[in-house]
Amino acid sequence: MPERTIQTIAGPELEGVRLDHFLTARFTYQSRTGWQNIVREGRITVNGIRVRASRKLHAGDVIVFDVEGIGEPEVDPTYQVVLERPEFLIVSKSGMLPVHPSGCYFRNTLLMLMKERYGELYVVNRLDRETSGLVLLARDPGTAGVLSTLFASRQVEKTYLAAVFGEFPAGTVRCDGWLSSDPDSQVRKKRRFTADAPGTEDAEECSTEFTRIMTRGGYSLVACRPHTGRLHQIRATLYSTGFPLLGDKLYGPDDTIFLRFTEDAMTDSDRAALVLPTQALHAWRLRFRLPGTGEEICCQSRAPDAMLEPFGMPEERFLSDSA
Repeated sequence: MPERTIQTIAGPELEGVRLDHFLTARFTYQSRTGWQNIVREGRITVNGIRVRASRKLHAGDVIVFDVEGIGEPEVDPTYQVVLERPEFLIVSKSGMLPVHPSGCYFRNTLLMLMKERYGELYVVNRLDRETSGLVLLARDPGTAGVLSTLFASRQVEKTYLAAVFGEFPAGTVRCDGWLSSDPDSQVRKKRRFTADAPGTEDAEECSTEFTRIMTRGGYSLVACRPHTGRLHQIRATLYSTGFPLLGDKLYGPDDTIFLRFTEDAMTDSDRAALVLPTQALHAWRLRFRLPGTGEEICCQSRAPDAMLEPFGMPEERFLSDSA
C-alpha cells in the first residue's frame, strides 16, 4: 500500500480560520472534538510542524494528515461495473462511498477498492461521498487527460436524479446565475445560488436545467442537467430556489442539522426532518462521444431504492421517458 498521508494546501478563503474548524467543515465524518484529539496526537501538521487545534491558518499553509493506523469510518463498498473498455471503466457507486482517498478515508474508497481488482486507475469525474451513481475511471494517464478534457469543455452530458422537498414546477426550468458563499449560514463551505451576480470574489457563473418527473406527498423527483461543473452546483441551486434535497444535512431544510452532525449530536427530530439518511442525489446518466472514433457512449445506473421509496414507484416507470 502507498504511504497513507493526505496533503491539502490552504487557499485564501482559509485565512484566519482555526485548524479544527477547517477540518470539521471539510471532513464531516469526524466531530470537532474528534479532530482536536487527532491534532493532539500529532497526526496533522502544518508546514511540517505539529500545532494546536486552535492554530489559525494562512493562505499557502501545507496541511498534512497522517492517516496510518487510524480506523476508517464505515462505508457501503458496493459498486457495479456498468461499462468496461480497454481504456476506461464506468461504474456506479453506492451513496456512502468516497470516490478517492481524502481525510480519514483511504482503503474505504471507490478508487482503492477498484485498484485491488483492476490495478492503476485514474478518476475522471468525482462525486460527493453521499452522492450515488456513475463515475468514470481511466486506465492510463493519457486516456485520463483526454476524458478530463471532454468534461472541462462541456462535451459530456450529465443527468442526475434528485428527490426534493416541495412541488417542483411542471416542465423544464433552467436556472442561470451565480454560486457564491452563503453569508446567512454558519457553515463556511455552504454556497448559495442567485440569479444576479453577488459582487463577491468567490462568485462563479453556473447553469442547470431541472425537469420534474413526478410529485407525490409533498416531494418531487427531478432530473437535473448541469451545464457547468461548479462545487455543490445542483444542491445549492435547488436549496436556494426553495427545493432542498431530502437527506441533505448541509443544503436540506435546516443547516443547523449539519452543525449537530459534525458534533455527533443529531437528534431523532433531525433525522425525521431529513426523511432519508443520505442526500437524495444520484448521477444517473453519462453521454459523450469518444474523440477520434466519434462513438457515442451512453450509460445509466439505477437510482437507490430508498431514494425512490417516497414516490412509491419503480424506476422502470420513468426510465424510458425521462432525460
